[in-house]
Amino acid sequence: MASNPVLRGFEKTGRPGVAQGPSGPNGPIVPPPPSADQLNQWYAQPSYGQPAPPVAPSRYLTLDDVVTRSVVLLATVLVAAGFAWFVVPDSAAGAVVAIGFIGALVLGLYMGFTGRANAVTAITYAALQGLALGGISELFNRAWPGIVVQAITGTIMVAGGVLVVYKTGAVRVTPKFTKIVFASTLGVLGLMVVNLVASIFTDGGLGLRDGGALAIGFSLLCIVIAASNLIVDFDMIEQSVRRGVDEKVGWYLSWGILVTLVWLYLEILRLLSYLTGRNN
Repeated sequence: MASNPVLRGFEKTGRPGVAQGPSGPNGPIVPPPPSADQLNQWYAQPSYGQPAPPVAPSRYLTLDDVVTRSVVLLATVLVAAGFAWFVVPDSAAGAVVAIGFIGALVLGLYMGFTGRANAVTAITYAALQGLALGGISELFNRAWPGIVVQAITGTIMVAGGVLVVYKTGAVRVTPKFTKIVFASTLGVLGLMVVNLVASIFTDGGLGLRDGGALAIGFSLLCIVIAASNLIVDFDMIEQSVRRGVDEKVGWYLSWGILVTLVWLYLEILRLLSYLTGRNN
């Protein structure tokens, strides 16, 4: 006699794993068929271990959502930058810039790696970034009067031109294009880190930020890559609206636009300072 219960069931019924039921005078007792109510209950009951179906969002994302939230974030940056420029004393400007950049970096890494952003985190990031930009812009404008207005104007012109290029279809956002932009962004960020570390041991580091010809070329490269990131951001927004994602995603998309615009502004500000310094 087999000891395995599956084999025992096979010996009695001819089917693996099914044992013979109780027997009566006329043979095996067959249970009555389930009633209609039982069948309905079994059909309505979810299967064991099956995840619940996704809940539809309360409201779908629209382009107006992204535009409105982007305006809120940009306004927050301007207000915080104005506070750092006009209210914070010069003696505390360095500390404010450091707090703003470090806080924005930590919060930005959190939102970037988790892919989550809401009104609180996005607006807090914008405020911290505004404090840092306000202090830095004041220092640049003190050295080169009027350069901040020029940098802001240049940022608006580049962003507007990128939007026109995207809407007219002059540049198609393909998976290959996105990969190239992503790899290029990582590459220039890596060069920035290496240059920063090298500047600790050698004056000027790799020469990427010393105002020379190499620095001008590097800033131009960063501006092109930042503009390309802006194209990818625009496409991500359009695709999200078409797919009908939750309107809460709008904060993450608006935050992405803000990050790209801040990078673009800083690179244009650096480039103008290099060119102005060489002309002087």
